[in-house]
Amino acid sequence: MQIEILKSKIHRAVITEANLHYVGSLTLDESLMEAANLIENEKVQIVNVNNGSRIETYLIKGKRGSGVCCLNGPAARRGAVGDIVVIISYATMDFEEAKQFKPSLVFPKDGNFL
Repeated sequence: MQIEILKSKIHRAVITEANLHYVGSLTLDESLMEAANLIENEKVQIVNVNNGSRIETYLIKGKRGSGVCCLNGPAARRGAVGDIVVIISYATMDFEEAKQFKPSLVFPKDGNFL
């Protein structure tokens, strides 16, 4: 049996930009992506703590060390600069393997830095 479980979570990042006229996605500091074991184009769920919205999109690598967390395209309507978000990815794996799996959890400091 295969199940879907938490793979990676960035807990309480802050939206630094919202770019409505971009193609779509979430631009995220490459340092945060690495720390959370996330890759470019990976599907993520973004949960906005300020307004309760949940959206799915994909990741674009942002400049390393910049602290960028930018909602792009239609996603920009789901959050404002300064909103706190949780960024989540999931993985599908065998039930027994999932019992042993440990997700990557990241808790950024002010400015989305590690």
